[in-house]
Amino acid sequence: MPNLSSPTMTSMLQRHRFPLRIIALGDSLIYGFGDPVGGGWVERLRRQWMHLDGSGHALYNLGIRGNGVAQVHQRLEQEFRQRGELKNRVPDMIILSVGVNDSPRVGRRDGRTLTDFGVFMAQLADLLDRAQQLCPVMFVGMTPVDESKMPFLDCLYYNRAEQYRYKEATRIACKLRRIPYLDIFDLWMERGESWIKSRLCPDGLHPNVKGYEALLEDIRAWEPFSKLFVRHS
Repeated sequence: MPNLSSPTMTSMLQRHRFPLRIIALGDSLIYGFGDPVGGGWVERLRRQWMHLDGSGHALYNLGIRGNGVAQVHQRLEQEFRQRGELKNRVPDMIILSVGVNDSPRVGRRDGRTLTDFGVFMAQLADLLDRAQQLCPVMFVGMTPVDESKMPFLDCLYYNRAEQYRYKEATRIACKLRRIPYLDIFDLWMERGESWIKSRLCPDGLHPNVKGYEALLEDIRAWEPFSKLFVRHS
């Protein structure tokens, strides 16, 4: 159940009309691995906001390759507390993007999942609840993989069936807590196989330059995001 006393998007906007302090926390999709040109969607957005005639929003990239939900939860509060600006003010918002690294099967296509599904759901619930106690939260979902390129690192079999299962659990958990969730997986699947493959790296897992460009476009067009930021972009 949502914590009714936790900060909401509306209350945040009422308190902070001008520059926001935001942390983007998660895995390689936050880190931007695979985009040597722009550094990923977070870095691209950070650069746009850094222009002298821009919004002045501060955006911290706290993505670590390979992180799953447990690792992000472990470092959540410390990362949050260390990003204060302007007389130690803590961040105004957390953008989460994590889960794909919990979903692969290990060793073979029918092996065990890296994070047991039940364990994942419990860890995810803890992460979302704790994050909401700190500040308003948004969640950006995972991109679909190219299964024909698996295994990754010769041992991890990412696949779309497990991706769907884990992302649906995340979407529902966010919905129960009224956390805005952007379903990138479904959005990209609707665009077709050739479109997806043209926006993934040769490893079949990480977006490429075009992929991160598309991600940023999708995020900027996302209504909960655009309502908060379009006036300042």
